Amino acid sequence: MNAELAQVVEKLNRRYLRDHPGSAARKLEALPLDEAVEEIATQSAPVLVPAWPSLGADRGAALLAHMAQTQARNILSGLLPTEAVRFLGAMNDEDRDRLLETLDPDLRTQLRELMTYPENTAGSLMDTRVRTFRPDMLAAAALASLRDAQGRAPRTLFVVDADNRLRGQVPIQELAMAAPDTSLHDLAQPVPAAVNAMDPRDEVIQTVEKHRLTDLPVIDLDGRLIGLIQHGSLVQALQQEAAADIGAMVGVSPQERALSSPWFAVRKRLPWLQINLVTAFAAAAVVGLFESTIAKFTALAVLLPVVAGQSGNAGAQALAVTMRGLALREVTARQWFSVTSKEVGVGLLNGIAVAVTCGLGVWVWSGSFGLVLVICASMVLAMVAAGFAGAVVPMMLTRLGQDPAQSSSIILTTVTDIAGFFSFLGIATLLSSLL
Repeated sequence: MNAELAQVVEKLNRRYLRDHPGSAARKLEALPLDEAVEEIATQSAPVLVPAWPSLGADRGAALLAHMAQTQARNILSGLLPTEAVRFLGAMNDEDRDRLLETLDPDLRTQLRELMTYPENTAGSLMDTRVRTFRPDMLAAAALASLRDAQGRAPRTLFVVDADNRLRGQVPIQELAMAAPDTSLHDLAQPVPAAVNAMDPRDEVIQTVEKHRLTDLPVIDLDGRLIGLIQHGSLVQALQQEAAADIGAMVGVSPQERALSSPWFAVRKRLPWLQINLVTAFAAAAVVGLFESTIAKFTALAVLLPVVAGQSGNAGAQALAVTMRGLALREVTARQWFSVTSKEVGVGLLNGIAVAVTCGLGVWVWSGSFGLVLVICASMVLAMVAAGFAGAVVPMMLTRLGQDPAQSSSIILTTVTDIAGFFSFLGIATLLSSLL
């Protein structure tokens, strides 16, 4: 009878998890940790994964660290990488490394990349082991949770909603003086300021000084609380920044600064300028291939910069969006196909729209249907190529371990010039009978 009852309870729990993942997450947060682990021990990862994003980072991390290793691995594999990182960041180093070693190598590499924020950003300064609280939690329960927690007592409690987005804060003094049955919703105050994980350190310092904060919450692009910058970390960052500036002044910094020596700047910049010179000759060589066509139809020389200029601008837009995505960790180099497909589609649609406008202008100017056909077809092809290059070049350089910010523009300019020249002059040569 006990075995049958256990099976019934397991099936009911499974149905509850599948149909009401948000409510199930609240129940798992309310249970003691050992009881919560026991309740979900028999459930499969596909059943648990929908409820996991609704868990607070601290409770989700604790459950993953205490449940069976295989079950934890399957849950992490089933979550979106950005969600998995939120829970991994809330673990201690030992538990995090242990779970990461159980994952597929490609996924493990991707998660490690997402957890590594660039130097001098808010993400690199924050402590991800931050406790979160729900608005319906009572003051007595919140105080009990703080007493049971290990580590430094926070000065402020941060309140998050069902989607773990930051909604308010409760000073520890207010919590201590409140009646036991008062909810955190009634005690919560507006959060004066928060920073994104990719915000530069200078902005973090300005925010702290402006609002006189001792604890600064860090959120992701969706507004979810992922960490906390404490006053001690900020002081240490200021000391490191001062030391780095001194090093730069005597020329020992590995990266070029505004006050680096001219020779240092030349060594950094000259190789790429030489490469740019070679690529410029390559673009000029393409024009030289069609010298006879240009000599025969001089109007082509007038319109050639139009195609090259538009494709260059389109490529620069795609490059800027892709590099921003890489910098903010919205995408990784492994997602090159999705990003490239999107930018090629954008290039095609923009190319058609620009080609129509350009074709009307050329028709009014020249009255030549052949010239209109040439400029329209080449404009579409050049802008598609520009979108492709703008997405692929920074992705490729990132995979090769190069700095895309330093060299992407040089390669992109070459590709857009060659694509624009070749498409325009090549189509003009093919359709020369219509010119």
